[in-house]
Amino acid sequence: MKKIIAFFLICLCFNFLSSQTPLQFETTFEKSGGTETGSYQEVIAYYKNLSNTYPEISIQEMGKTDSGEPLHIVIYNPDKKFYFSEIRKNKRVLLINNGIHPGESDGIDATMMLYRDLAQEKIKTPENTVLVTIPIYNIGGSLNRNTGTRANQNGPKAYGFRGNARNYDLNRDFIKSDTENAKSFAQIFHLVQPDVFIDNHVSNGADYQYTLTHLFTQHNKLGGSLGNYLNQEMMPNLEDKLANKDWDITPYVNVFNQVPEVGFSQFMDYPRYSTGYTSLWNVLGMMVETHMLKPYKQRVEGTYELMISMIEITEEQGDIITELRKKAFQEFQTKKTYVLDWEVDNTKFTTLQFKGFEGDIVLSDVTGMQRLKYDRNKPFTKEVNYLNYFKPSVEIKIPKAYVIPQGWHDVVDLLKLNQVQIKRFKKDTTLTVTSYKITEFDTRKNAYEGHYPHFNTTVKGSEEKVTFRKGDYYVETNQIAKRYLLETLEPQAPDSFFNWNFFDTILQQKEGFSPYVFEDTAKNMLDNDAKLKAEFEKKKESDTSFSANWYAQLNWLYERSNHAEKAYLQYPVYRLN
Repeated sequence: MKKIIAFFLICLCFNFLSSQTPLQFETTFEKSGGTETGSYQEVIAYYKNLSNTYPEISIQEMGKTDSGEPLHIVIYNPDKKFYFSEIRKNKRVLLINNGIHPGESDGIDATMMLYRDLAQEKIKTPENTVLVTIPIYNIGGSLNRNTGTRANQNGPKAYGFRGNARNYDLNRDFIKSDTENAKSFAQIFHLVQPDVFIDNHVSNGADYQYTLTHLFTQHNKLGGSLGNYLNQEMMPNLEDKLANKDWDITPYVNVFNQVPEVGFSQFMDYPRYSTGYTSLWNVLGMMVETHMLKPYKQRVEGTYELMISMIEITEEQGDIITELRKKAFQEFQTKKTYVLDWEVDNTKFTTLQFKGFEGDIVLSDVTGMQRLKYDRNKPFTKEVNYLNYFKPSVEIKIPKAYVIPQGWHDVVDLLKLNQVQIKRFKKDTTLTVTSYKITEFDTRKNAYEGHYPHFNTTVKGSEEKVTFRKGDYYVETNQIAKRYLLETLEPQAPDSFFNWNFFDTILQQKEGFSPYVFEDTAKNMLDNDAKLKAEFEKKKESDTSFSANWYAQLNWLYERSNHAEKAYLQYPVYRLN
């Protein structure tokens, strides 16, 4: 009887241990032989099981998404501590974002395997780096699963959709924050305060030999010694580590419907994009762009190896990264000017030994017209010019502070979300400020991410005394969020709140004039102001369309009268210099 009981206990123990083997953490990707990706439900269940099994891993709900499902973060810390106030005392944080475009699912599957292999010590455990991942950022898109929307992509069998639950492309929403996803990301970002950031994607574009391409944040824009480190140390180091593992990688091939060997420029990641947003807080950021035509298994494995290499860099150079980021904040506080926009510097470039396929222009069997066709039987390695240096195109003097009237609560709410330090006037206050008039702007003719954004915006500044009301907002620029403030509150910045339509009510006149009434007023103005009359006559002589348009002439005079409304084209955010 004792032998039977002993045998039963041994079997019971064996079954228990078997249930805890690594096989229970085999991903959907692995079970399918590298042809499928996990669903949202499978991915979250997987991480919850990991967290329940391994104390080094914690999964936490972190805010809402437009889908109604919560956003999660998963933390890996070998020290089993998950309070970031403690973590940041002596460790670096690497934040990984997955599934911003859920059809680009490579990072989702690669990160699941990465966390498991770290917990099971199949790969080297980082001592001074904590990993944080957003398992699937675009949950609504992930739930909208299909097999056809990635027309250019080679696997997986089924995947999520690019648009989120409200059909926003979340990788255009980091500044304007129209979605609950973006608002939750901001909360995560400022809680985690990462040192290094990775956003996993799959590319579109040309055909070439590489499975992996990288899109680091533009180094001139990042600026200073931190930008130099990114371009001259971190990027080459990553390339070398991957080459040693027989994984070739090249900069993101920024071309459309043309062959790469003609040369191409670096992609400029403005703050609407993830790495552009994170760089506003001096975070070293990159997008992984795997090549859409390579087999899915190969793409996921390459993403896995790239993330391991970035962990190694963060471990090996963690002290340098910490010091350079600290120095960048200090350097930036002493700057007198700031570059709002950039253009490619055609005088500087990097020469790549680029591995591509011969492309030719042939007649299309479909349209009968010319088309581009690659021949994979003709691989090549050629010198290609990579234009990865940018120069300033719009630069401003940095103000001491901004003043925002309290009515613009949507703007103030976003500043608060991004932990901008804000004060309010305790009484009515008169200040001498720089006031902007919007002088020119263009507007997109087609909808773009829920907006009709402006561009090519120019302003005219003037100094004047303005009385602000008790409760209006006073925002000093000498703070950690300095770059964020300049990029959002200066109208000329490509991703300013003005260009994203937050201030469109100032672009419409609320009052006007009846011509038959204003005729007499206009005559009195000209009769009593010789300078105005001379300017008026000169414009009629030099501008034939103006001289032929009686209403334009009256409107010109109306705009110079005391009847013209001051709010029209008056930018409502003021600079204190």
